[in-house]
Amino acid sequence: MRALFLKTLCLCAALFSVCALAPSPVYAQQLCVADLNGNGDADDPGETAACEITPLGDYQCPLQKVSCVQEQDGAYSCPLGTQFACLPQDGGPACSPNQCADLTITPIEDEPVPDDPGVPADGAVDADGACLGNIEIFSGRAARCRPAGLRTTFSNCCKDKGKIVKDGMGGSVSSIGTKIAVAKGVFTGMKAAYGAFRAGATAGQAASAGANAIVVGIDPTSIAISLAINFMMDFLLSGCDQQDMEVGMLRGSGMCHEVGSYCSSKILGICVQKARGHCCFNTKLGRIIQEQGRPQLKSFNAVGWGTPKQPYCRGFTPEEFQALDFSKMDLSEYYSEIEARAQADIQIDMKDKIDAHMQAIGK
Repeated sequence: MRALFLKTLCLCAALFSVCALAPSPVYAQQLCVADLNGNGDADDPGETAACEITPLGDYQCPLQKVSCVQEQDGAYSCPLGTQFACLPQDGGPACSPNQCADLTITPIEDEPVPDDPGVPADGAVDADGACLGNIEIFSGRAARCRPAGLRTTFSNCCKDKGKIVKDGMGGSVSSIGTKIAVAKGVFTGMKAAYGAFRAGATAGQAASAGANAIVVGIDPTSIAISLAINFMMDFLLSGCDQQDMEVGMLRGSGMCHEVGSYCSSKILGICVQKARGHCCFNTKLGRIIQEQGRPQLKSFNAVGWGTPKQPYCRGFTPEEFQALDFSKMDLSEYYSEIEARAQADIQIDMKDKIDAHMQAIGK
């Protein structure tokens, strides 16, 4: 079964493989930004530009640039204000209200990527197997994805590419372990894919490496492999990073709660890239119960979900979990998915049994 799966994986990688170089944003020596739509930032396409070099070697921002007016004494003045210099251009002197920034002197200021490994699932236990540490139920991990902006080469790294990770059912230890392994597998897979891409692998090769890393140690049926490979290739070629891909895959599978948006990159104090903070959980059910259960508990009243930059993603303590009133929760989102999956599982099970029967009788 594993050999057949690996053959399928290789075939998928070959089908989706393309020859491409790793994209790396190329910035001019000097850059300028402008809030052209008046929304308070400059993270939209067309609000960032490379500064132009004038015939005298000066840099000038092309955004909102206008021609200078010649006065009676022959001198030129900027109609936008005397504080803006008129610089020679091929079409005549011009001025711009926007300042150029030398990135070697004034680099882009980036907020650090959230570094939240989540609660380890392998804490110390006593001789009877009882946990010696703190128990957290339905715990999550803080992470972010970035919509279109300068750092993502104006690609949307928060886009929903559909359900790739399957939210397993069942209450056995093995089932719970599989759910935790799936979440860890997504992290491991995205790290492998992004690392390979940065090292010079093609998008197809990197996606294949990521898919191999995802399925190590978990049930391969927990991941839609062909969709995962397609997803990773698309995100890698769009300039998205490892955490963008992690959130994208889990978010599309319904496992993340979005906390809000914040500025993750600035130039001269102007925002050129935003990010969306999330709490991502091991299962879709975990996300739903967290969303429905937190409002019932006083312990979450003051902090809520934290801030977009620092999401508060801890799980419930056993006492908090026992205090939840599940009769007040709307779990219809999860029930409808179980019903739909049950029908699909029945069809797959029937096909497998028919195939097994045909093989047994030699047809």
